[in-house]
Amino acid sequence: MKFTAEQIAGILEGVVVGNPAAEVYKLAKIEEGTEGSLTFLANPKYLNYIYTTQATITIVNATFEPEQELTTTLIKVEDAYKSFSKLLEYYNQVKLMKSGIEQPSVISDNVTYGENLYLGSFCYIGANVKIGNNVKIYPNSFVGDNVIIGDDTILFAGVRVYSETEIGKKCVIHSGSIIGSDGFGFAPNEEGVYNKVPQIGNVIIEDNVDIGACTTIDRATLGSTVIRKGVKLDNQIQIAHNVEIGENTVIASQTGVAGSTKIGKNCMIGGQVGIVGHITIGNNVKIQAQSGVSRSVKDFETIQGSPAFNYGDFSKSYVVFKNLPKIVKDIEDLKRKK
Repeated sequence: MKFTAEQIAGILEGVVVGNPAAEVYKLAKIEEGTEGSLTFLANPKYLNYIYTTQATITIVNATFEPEQELTTTLIKVEDAYKSFSKLLEYYNQVKLMKSGIEQPSVISDNVTYGENLYLGSFCYIGANVKIGNNVKIYPNSFVGDNVIIGDDTILFAGVRVYSETEIGKKCVIHSGSIIGSDGFGFAPNEEGVYNKVPQIGNVIIEDNVDIGACTTIDRATLGSTVIRKGVKLDNQIQIAHNVEIGENTVIASQTGVAGSTKIGKNCMIGGQVGIVGHITIGNNVKIQAQSGVSRSVKDFETIQGSPAFNYGDFSKSYVVFKNLPKIVKDIEDLKRKK
């Protein structure tokens, strides 16, 4: 896929300085630019590279004036960094612009779908599924019975969506993720043998949710596991049955949230955090990486540690802990002097 400098300038509302017919087909860092690549200069720290880069086209701020001869064609814009980000988004949209139903694939009875559906090969769509407009389901994906998928949502290759799941508009679910698998529910009988408790609830994912690769969200025992709008989940996260995650909360990879815990809005949760079940995390909470959360947390708290507690207190305590051998030695020296 090739673009000319003139076409790119049109997308970015920029001005071409150099060859408007110059063509690019790939992106590169300015220091690694080669012929046929597009790059950008936003950070003054990289200014010297613009005189040596082999990139065919470089996006720069409108205020940039070269002090040496250039071999690259410039596109001058108001903000080079924002314009390059906009171009990346545009490029991604073009790259994902697929439609049609590939074969072999299976579409069961009473399935309805909107315009511009892309269904990759070796997909299975269960009975009574409702799919909106501009949905893309990449190869080797499974969508169970009675699932609802909203407009403009993307399921990348190998996603598994179990029955009864509801997915909103403009969601992205990356490869290997499993939505709606059974919650971890077992009860011991008189002999101590664990019997499975049926998990008959579902998962509800609201609009504009991003779910990373190989993340699992379990269905509720009763009711729903709910991921509110704007939530961003990283790769390899475990969300247990009946958990609720509030709007615009972000969670980094390898975090696990146990059953029936409620997490508020606008929270930031670091990687490898473990959160016990049946507690409440307030709004605007920050949890540092590798923390173990065993109690409910109030709004606006920042916590760290295992068990996690106030971040400021943790930092002070860690200084003491780090110096503990010296402190013990000083105490022993004082004892000997008595």
